[in-house]
Amino acid sequence: MAKSIEPNIAELANGWLKSYNLPYKLEQEPLDNTEIDKALNDYFSKNGGVGGNRPDAKLIGYDKYKNPFPILIEYKGYKNKLVKLNRDGQVDNKTAKSEPNFKNINSFAVNGAVHYANALLHHTSYTEIIAIGMTGYKDEKGEIQQEIGVYYVAKSNLGAGQKVGEYTDFSFLAPENFDAFIEKVKTLELTQKEIDKLKEQKEKEIDASLVKLNNDIYENEKGLGENDRVYLVAASIIATLGIPNKVPVLDKSELKSQTFVGGRDGDIVLGRIKAFLDEKQLPTEKKELIIRTLSNTLLTNNINKVENGESQLKRVFAKIVDDLGIYYKIGLTTDFTGKLFNEMYGWLGFSQDKLNDVVLTPSYIATLLVKLARVNKDSYVWDFATGSAGLLVAAMNEMLIDAKNNITSPAELTQKEIAIKAEQLLGLELLSSVYMLAILNMILMGDGSSNILNIDSIKDFDGNYGFGKTDSKFPADAFILNPPYSANGNGMNFVEKALGMMNKGYGAIIIQNSAGSGKAVDYNKKILAKHTLLASIKMPVDIFIGKSSVQTNVYVFKVGEKHHKDEMVKFIDFSEDGYTRTSRRKSTNNLKDTNQAKERYQELVNLIRFGKSKLNIFTEKEYYENTIDPENGADWNQSAPIDTKPTLQDFKKTVSDYLAWEISTILKQGHTESEKLGK
Repeated sequence: MAKSIEPNIAELANGWLKSYNLPYKLEQEPLDNTEIDKALNDYFSKNGGVGGNRPDAKLIGYDKYKNPFPILIEYKGYKNKLVKLNRDGQVDNKTAKSEPNFKNINSFAVNGAVHYANALLHHTSYTEIIAIGMTGYKDEKGEIQQEIGVYYVAKSNLGAGQKVGEYTDFSFLAPENFDAFIEKVKTLELTQKEIDKLKEQKEKEIDASLVKLNNDIYENEKGLGENDRVYLVAASIIATLGIPNKVPVLDKSELKSQTFVGGRDGDIVLGRIKAFLDEKQLPTEKKELIIRTLSNTLLTNNINKVENGESQLKRVFAKIVDDLGIYYKIGLTTDFTGKLFNEMYGWLGFSQDKLNDVVLTPSYIATLLVKLARVNKDSYVWDFATGSAGLLVAAMNEMLIDAKNNITSPAELTQKEIAIKAEQLLGLELLSSVYMLAILNMILMGDGSSNILNIDSIKDFDGNYGFGKTDSKFPADAFILNPPYSANGNGMNFVEKALGMMNKGYGAIIIQNSAGSGKAVDYNKKILAKHTLLASIKMPVDIFIGKSSVQTNVYVFKVGEKHHKDEMVKFIDFSEDGYTRTSRRKSTNNLKDTNQAKERYQELVNLIRFGKSKLNIFTEKEYYENTIDPENGADWNQSAPIDTKPTLQDFKKTVSDYLAWEISTILKQGHTESEKLGK
């Protein structure tokens, strides 16, 4: 194998940096920026161990506005060792199991530099980093042929990195060229398709990290109940969110594991949470509920007891920040706490009590309901059994995407995004432990928590905003729901109340299918007296695999128009949705797209909106239109009739099958006779 020329590459590149009078630091030297030096040391290394990340060169560049851009450089000394990309053209730093691909991180210059950049995204307040890889070889004349890869690694691209352009040297870093370079960086944009692909990848990584974290806590941290685990994660996340220039991020080094009241690790975490909530200006009663709930876990003696110089709280806090920090810092718009909740509660085995009622909706089903309810940037969306707020998160994502696609003024877009989060979402949740998760979820999403209310939707909700405009009705025109199935009518009581408080719009709910075939007759008849059933969709039986195995249907309603007996309802058998699901507790990916799942979900939305002209993957065996009797209430689950009348083709096949069987029997008999004669 050719000998590495890495020392020559380093000498060449560092010579350029020196000639531009840039204050760069080499591998073993600290950058004299405590935050960056500590982040590189704390992040897992290129070999998977703890700490000790040392880029070959590092510096901070400043644009004309004095904005800092950390620049991390990695050198290699072989041909074709610049960058390894995956099939989607992204820097390939993750394995198929969504774990770090240490082979690529170690072997390729850009992959190593992007790994270092992610350390900064994970552990510092920097959200824009330049990662540079350089390698090269000597040609037959003995001259160095170098290759350079320049990538922008940022919160906006979820840490995946985007190639900036083609470069043959480092002169773009020279002070006189740096502004133009940063302007070019600022024009880099991902398409919605690329963003969706990255989100999907990051969601798989979150799942893998949550499984790892939960296994670790479950096996190594004794005495923590399931609620304690969830609250510890919630507390650690809020304490490490920070607010720029106001509330600093809580670093694990600040937890000193002292034993006096006021100085315990629990006191310190709680103090930072209080500061964060004060700065966020949450309503007093909501703030007090959060503090009270988290205090019950954070201030217990056991969790603050010091053994071997460390409390259990500090140990668990460090695990949470190290495993999950990057995912909420990059602002990933996903139902983060829903995933957390499902993973944490997955250990309980849903065999008894109320937990059976708290089965959270998978994110792809949440997105389906949002699309079926025709949510857009101007919608007002509510959910009467909000759980961890996963459905509202999905609605918010759809609204923000629609706003971005349709508003060209940056100032107007910013105002619209604020309005969507603060005024256009409302959720109700009765269980206080789950309500806490909903609050956390919306805080993580940039704080749409203002109108998440801890009240009984059926008994106590009057239709008004919970905070802010408390004297005004929430003008809902989109309703989404996954109700507790133990409620009256399997949960159709929520549907009747919510639709009854709306003047227009659409509703989409996922519910136990017995609600449409006899368990909720009275509610259904009342609903149809005021609203139209547009569609009934039979969902795959294993959607909630590992949590619940009930058959569910999605029902779609048009609000404010009485159901006419001649109205054609679309009945769709969606049992085959293209996904294969497993329920392996330690698996990093229990959901696989094995048969055009994304296309099937899009076709389903199109069929309900536009009718059978949109049939493509599905056929009229799965798609059926028929009427229902508005006075019946138990005829909502229909399927295409099976034609039992035999065709000529069926007759021919039966005759040919019979003849084939008879000939085979005769031949076998003849064979047996000849064997007897042979004896």
